[in-house]
Amino acid sequence: DWRAFFPDEQLKMLIELALTHNRDLRVAALQIDKARARYQIQRADLLPSIAASGGSESQRLPGDLSGNGASTLARQYSASVGLTSYEVDFFGRVQSLKDAALETFLATEEARRAAQISLVSEVANAYLAYAADREQLKLARDTLGNRRAEYELVRRRFELGSASALDLSQAQTGVESARGEVARYEALLAQDRNALVLVVGTSVDPALLPTAPVAELPTPAALPAGLPSDLLLRRPDIVEAEHALKAANANIGAARAAFFPSITLTASVGTASSDLSGLFDAGSRSWSFMPQIRLPIFEGGRNLANLRVSEADRDISLAQYEKAIQKAFTEVADTLAVQDTIDERLSAQTALTEATGLSYRLSQARFDKGIDSYLNVLVAQRSDYTARQGLIEVQLNRLANRIALYRALGGGWRS
Repeated sequence: DWRAFFPDEQLKMLIELALTHNRDLRVAALQIDKARARYQIQRADLLPSIAASGGSESQRLPGDLSGNGASTLARQYSASVGLTSYEVDFFGRVQSLKDAALETFLATEEARRAAQISLVSEVANAYLAYAADREQLKLARDTLGNRRAEYELVRRRFELGSASALDLSQAQTGVESARGEVARYEALLAQDRNALVLVVGTSVDPALLPTAPVAELPTPAALPAGLPSDLLLRRPDIVEAEHALKAANANIGAARAAFFPSITLTASVGTASSDLSGLFDAGSRSWSFMPQIRLPIFEGGRNLANLRVSEADRDISLAQYEKAIQKAFTEVADTLAVQDTIDERLSAQTALTEATGLSYRLSQARFDKGIDSYLNVLVAQRSDYTARQGLIEVQLNRLANRIALYRALGGGWRS
């Protein structure tokens, strides 16, 4: 369950908002209502339709047709209750159509569940992306502040004659590069905010946005050992494909039934009278019973073509079902491959950041003592900045991998 998977309370509140306001999820829920109504329509065909009717008929015959040479006026009133065109489902055509509609409805429900899992993952990823870019922006601003301070020191040394014009130009290059990075991450952070608002489906309270560094965010639950592979069978996309396959099989049954005779019953019972006042008098009862059988003899190949279409749809659904299973195994394998190496990457990136930081401090000290040029300081400075950026990205990838595994396993791994 996503509430147990995500320990971050701010993220939980954002997910709750998204589940309420996201338009894509709302459309998926409405698709369920639509599929349910279609299933109810097909199920109703298994039962006879009974309706009450009433009517009147007036007819004038000219004299040359009446038989007595005088025009006549005839009226008839009737009231009846009956069933119309009820198909006796001897060969399962109506039942097969009902089964197909049921499986389509169930597939639509699984599609909504898949949309919800996807939405939860998208909100979490957008939340983490905002946190990472916020930290990247802070790093860029800190770097800009440091480079401006260094530029001022180099400028004063240049004025005193202890630094060259090249050193001053290189220091200014570092400042302008940092300014560009700040502007870039300001734009990215605004885009992250807009993406979060879009996926949530409503405005986002600034209090719900992350403020802590990525490394300090609550970590989603880790994958326990010994989980069975058949856990993937509950993935919504696999279950949806299975229901689609069952619906295709049911449509084959309906197509086959079209080769057999169809029997339709129409019947009614009521009263009829030439006078409205005598409509319900004794002896006015009337009834009709009209069974009809239809045996296909020549359809121009229509029934056979319909059967072949249904069989092709079944084969397509089977291939899509197999593809869904293959996709599930691939996604899980990919996320596990990242999980197996992410801690090693994080350890290596942490060590690299410490090493570049030390190199930068040593280069700065050597420049201050006049041993090296400012170019070495600038190179070390850029290496340190790039390593710190990489550390934030690896920390983000570590959390994103947990979310990807949650999604690949169909919304977690608890039964």
